[in-house]
Amino acid sequence: MIAVLRIALLVSGVATMTAPLAGGPRGATSPSAPVLAAAPTMPLAMATVGSIASNGGKASASSTASSDAAALRRAIAAERARPAPPKLPRAAFLSQPREHGFALAPDGRQVAWLGEHGGRRGVWLQALPDGQPRLRLARTDANELVWSRDGRWLFLPGSRQLAVLAADGQGGDGELSTLGGLGRRVFVGPDPAIGDAALVVERPARNAADAPRWRLLRVQPGGRETPLHEDSLPIVDAAIDDTGKLAWLMRAEGEAHVLYRLASPGRAVLTCAVPRRCRLLGTSSGGGQWLIGNVDADLSGLLHVAADGAVTRVHQDPRGEADLNHVALDPADGEPRFLGYDSTVPQLLARSPEDDRRLAAVRGALTGASLRVQVGGERWLMIERGDRLRGERAWLASADGALQPLRQEAGFVFGGHPQERPDEAVMSRKWPIQWTASDGRRLHGFLTLPLGVDVARAPLVVSVHGGPFSLVRPDFSNDAQLLANRGYAVFQPNFRGSTGMGLDYVLASRGDFGNGRVQKDIVEGTRWLLANGVGDAERVAIVGASFGGYSALLGVTFEPSLFKAAVAGVPPADFGRVVHEYQGAGQEMHPGIPMAASMRALGVDPDDAAQMQRLAAQSPSANAAALTRPVLVLAGGQDERVPIRGVTHYVARLRTLGKDATFFVDTDAGHAIADEKTREAYYFLMERLLHETIGGAEPEPASPALQAHLTRHLR
Repeated sequence: MIAVLRIALLVSGVATMTAPLAGGPRGATSPSAPVLAAAPTMPLAMATVGSIASNGGKASASSTASSDAAALRRAIAAERARPAPPKLPRAAFLSQPREHGFALAPDGRQVAWLGEHGGRRGVWLQALPDGQPRLRLARTDANELVWSRDGRWLFLPGSRQLAVLAADGQGGDGELSTLGGLGRRVFVGPDPAIGDAALVVERPARNAADAPRWRLLRVQPGGRETPLHEDSLPIVDAAIDDTGKLAWLMRAEGEAHVLYRLASPGRAVLTCAVPRRCRLLGTSSGGGQWLIGNVDADLSGLLHVAADGAVTRVHQDPRGEADLNHVALDPADGEPRFLGYDSTVPQLLARSPEDDRRLAAVRGALTGASLRVQVGGERWLMIERGDRLRGERAWLASADGALQPLRQEAGFVFGGHPQERPDEAVMSRKWPIQWTASDGRRLHGFLTLPLGVDVARAPLVVSVHGGPFSLVRPDFSNDAQLLANRGYAVFQPNFRGSTGMGLDYVLASRGDFGNGRVQKDIVEGTRWLLANGVGDAERVAIVGASFGGYSALLGVTFEPSLFKAAVAGVPPADFGRVVHEYQGAGQEMHPGIPMAASMRALGVDPDDAAQMQRLAAQSPSANAAALTRPVLVLAGGQDERVPIRGVTHYVARLRTLGKDATFFVDTDAGHAIADEKTREAYYFLMERLLHETIGGAEPEPASPALQAHLTRHLR
């Protein structure tokens, strides 16, 4: 189901506000967004990125379809010409990297990372350019590393606590705050005024007797806590000006995020009503703000809000397809230097000619990679991802673009045993594709083809992403690569309702998530591939997790002539019922805005009785008697998104009707399955079902430990 977003605050100052701002809205009323200033396009350079499909521009429907089919044929020919790979063990797609979370100090003198050794996660540091790595902390539950602005401290936000380390190891380490739990605290970021202090937001307790208060706190070692800001409405984002005073504040008001310029008197300068998004990046020279947002257009791009409130769209995807995904800021002046668009094809753009020349040299060495940059003084830390690269690689880039590998020898681990990274030479390419739906909309997706085979005779697996308001990106996919290695062609559609390709693309779903328009996108895309030489029409299956699992069950229920089997991980058997159940449980899609409001803005209204009735009538649960194909269902007993009782009821109904249903339940698992053996069991059972139903490769035999796990959890 829909991912619950952490409050992403970039707060950098002190202030107190306990009442609505002068001139600002009260309650659910929000001001209109200001008139946008003229939007000059800044020159950005971009390396050429290959794609097998284009927008189609103003071409006719017939020429566009012909172009799509021709591009698809080229992809098929390219993969068929490559030699068939060896069959790799499941562990190659399940193992975890030993080292990850690389973070470059703002001055570029040190790099830190998280290392997994002996079942423990530690923090490592290395002086640059050629210092020896040293273990700075032997055990942590941190999931990321964040440097202080002065580069002297490392903050370690984890699932349960926030800690700080002195980078020089000379003392000052300590726990700063608990996170999550009853206090509902969320890490914001480093305090720019005090090196070893961090900022956290404390949300009011859900059952608070008094009026709710949101607090921004400075936390320091030794249990010192200083309230910096209070508000009667949810705090979303904030930032300071050059003098260190809180100059900008974003808070949730009704169904919108409202940005205030805190000059006297405070005034609203920008309103992002859901489902539009505006995310602060940092303060610009002159006191303005950089944002990622789509308040002014369909695509999210780089926006600038001047001190007087004028909003300028600085840049958006030159291909006209993708939302802006990530921005690299200069740690010295806070200016954006690199912009990443990677919803359809990977693009990293440099804002200056000098950076572009240096980036071009990097691109020449890392052709086709999806890159992110961290800037530290004159050094760059390049994080490389790719459609054939499992995990990521870290590189240090010198001023002339020359690359030095960083920590490439640590490898992967699964079940306590070391694993090699799969050889990129035997991995399949993830081809971006486009096709035209029956109503004329252009749709996006990805195709992963098995190597060295006639794909027209290969089994085809449709792999549907979760969300539904999520997307498949062009980087490595464990599921797709595992299946391609076994000889399957894998189709991953970004159906309408998927994110990352503009607001219109998301809203085009119109909430039709039953056996309607969204499912038709998936079905039509599958039939288009079959008609154009991808897959054996008698050997097609559909798989997915969360919403993808729901779609898989819809597929075999309503299209049994197309889909011969389904694999459904943590699936809602009735999408509307699950949305209705969890929308009042404190979950949020947009920080501070009720889930029901966000879902309603996206076309799914839990209070619309007619819509909920239609979703219920079209659900797999209500149509269990119509199922004629075998299904594999995996569920978590502690699932916080899709309650286990609904899944269990659905499978019990199938069993009562004599349907072919395999049910695996990890009683300790939540919605995100973390247990190694359960993830391996999912792959084993999926491979077994696909082998038995559409004639794919026989799975690697289960080890005694896996067999015991299967015996314990199979129902």
